[in-house]
This record gives sequence, C-alpha cells and structure tokens, in this order.
Amino acid sequence: MASLLHIDSSVRLQGSLSRQLGGEFLAQWQAANPSGTVVTRDLAAQPVPHLTEQMLGAYFTPAEQRNAEQAHTIKTSDVLVDELLAADTIVIGAPMYNFSVPSGLKAWIDHVARAGRTFKYGANGPEGLVHGKKVIVFVATGGVYSNGPAAAYDHVTTYLRAVLGFMGMTDVQFVVAEGVAMGEAAVASALEQSRSQLQAIAV
Repeated sequence: MASLLHIDSSVRLQGSLSRQLGGEFLAQWQAANPSGTVVTRDLAAQPVPHLTEQMLGAYFTPAEQRNAEQAHTIKTSDVLVDELLAADTIVIGAPMYNFSVPSGLKAWIDHVARAGRTFKYGANGPEGLVHGKKVIVFVATGGVYSNGPAAAYDHVTTYLRAVLGFMGMTDVQFVVAEGVAMGEAAVASALEQSRSQLQAIAV
C-alpha cells in the first residue's frame, strides 16, 4: 500500500502558497492512490521541540543504556523517524524565511537526522540509510532566487537537497513559486508555473 508523509512548515495557516501547492499535490496523490495512507505533520500548528542538550545526549546513548529521562526525551524523535521511514513519498512545504527554512522545519530535521537510524559513519565517511523515497518540496519565496544576483541567498533548496541527500534521499524535486511579493501578477504567474510543474510529477 502506498504511503505519504505530508509536512507543512509555514507559520501562515491561511494564505500560504507552500501549503496550497502541497495540498493540491496531496489531492492529486490521493486520487491516484485511493487506498494509500497519509500521515500529516503541521509543524506550525503542532510544533516539535527544538534540539536541547538532553535530547542530543539521548541520541548518542545506546538504547539499552538510556535512563528513564533519556527514554522519554527521545520518544518524539523516534516517532518522527518511524514516520519518515514508513513513507514512500514525502511532501514538504518549505517557504523561505530570511533566506532559509522555517525554524519548525529545522527542528523536524534535527529530530530525523539520527546517527544509526537515518545515517551512519563508516570507513568511507557518512552513509545515508533512507532509500527508496520520493521527495517533493514546495517552496515559496518573496523574491527571485533561482538565478541572478540573489541566487547566492537561496539556503532553502541548497540546504534541503544537502541534508536530505545526506540521509540517503536523492530523488528530490523542488516546485518553487518565487517572486510572490512582487504583486498580484507575479503571484498568478508563480502559481501557474508551479502548477504546471506539479502536474508533471508522477504520483
């Protein structure tokens, strides 16, 4: 049975283009996979904790050696990793905030980037352990960062491609609605282009 993990990180619960486009893809996926399962994580409505010293300590303590506090601390991370590993398709809504991803999405990444579970270090360096996933990332930006002088400020697509790839997820597609702060015509154009890309994605 097909399974999808849907992650939204925009703090705008209304009027968010990354939410809108991700939702449109989800509807498209569900129509093609009527018996498929969907797990939704809204990191704005239900934020996950940011990384702490206690959490980091629990990550690097073998399961059989964790004390009660560490076992409790790591529960959220284990659930989030399990959700990631169980999904065939992962949909991420990632608007650009100050040239990077929302802090809620970074917190989720800090939970799922786990040594021994989603990556490991071997004789040849780091190796991703999460394979066979299709990832679609919906990005919305106020300015234009795909080319031109502002391209160097794009720390959304570059970061996500790097960190997802580090965990082994290399089948990553970005659908970017850019320049949406440049007026209604720019928003309409960005949506049209994004929807064209969305329709081309195999579900």
